[in-house]
Amino acid sequence: MTTITGSIVALATPMNLDGSVDYPALRKLIDWHITEGTDCIGVVGTTGESPTVTVKEHCEIIRVSVEESKRYAAANPTVRGGKHVPIMAGCGANSTAEAIELAKYAKQVGADCQLQVVPYYNRPTQEGQYMHFKAIAEAVTLPMVLYNVPGRTVADMSVETTLRLARVDGIVGIKEASGNIDKAQWLIKGAQALKAELNKDFAIYSGDDPTAVAMMLCGGQGNISVTANIAPKLLHELCVAAVAGNIKAAMAIQFKLLSLHKAMGIEGNPIAVKWAMKRLGLCGPAIRLPLTELTAAGQAAVEVAMREAGLLA
Repeated sequence: MTTITGSIVALATPMNLDGSVDYPALRKLIDWHITEGTDCIGVVGTTGESPTVTVKEHCEIIRVSVEESKRYAAANPTVRGGKHVPIMAGCGANSTAEAIELAKYAKQVGADCQLQVVPYYNRPTQEGQYMHFKAIAEAVTLPMVLYNVPGRTVADMSVETTLRLARVDGIVGIKEASGNIDKAQWLIKGAQALKAELNKDFAIYSGDDPTAVAMMLCGGQGNISVTANIAPKLLHELCVAAVAGNIKAAMAIQFKLLSLHKAMGIEGNPIAVKWAMKRLGLCGPAIRLPLTELTAAGQAAVEVAMREAGLLA
């Protein structure tokens, strides 16, 4: 797989008021992201409410997303040279067997790669994490991006374990969402050493919008972004500038988005994202319990941040 670079949206899953997945809205969102410049679309991750969708819904969201990206490319051959925007399918689980089954389905329906999170709740050791991801990579020949988000999983994958996994065939990168720039630099340094030794690419993506620009300026390949749900064009432009090392241009956009990055974390992800998407007319506000809709105070704060970013007049 050619290394994906740039802005990868951690796509929210649109839902109807009765809580069912709104597949027509999902298709429209994918089309919109393609036209706005999003470089890759990540589906059924945390922002996509993966903890509360059923296995059947999980699979159908992946299938529809792949189908729509390819349909759009075929219908618009002058856009992006007729190539479809890649779909990164969230396939993570705290059961290795379940993660393998989801990855097999994603491969079957044509996803371009899979995102596999560090197992949550059961808190595996570093060796357990290594064996988990290695087993998935050996079972399914679908490029894998690791996902380290200790704020949610508690189990934090170390630099040493990550770089050990980077040597495994089929493992092509990591979404590092700790926000730790020191750790990110060690990962980037290790990835560069791996490239020099084995000529194998291992991409380092940020999973933390506030610190993503710093990671990319250190040598990271992109950002798997929550904010991109509502500001995809700006995030694409930010990533292009940061990956190219254009500090001035990247920071001009970052400062414009800084309040928005902060606002997207109000009351927990994707609560603020869903409300902001409704405010822009992208989808309805429905969200599944145990998450709840954004409070009036939260709405006021997000509105201010959206205006500061130029998303609202």
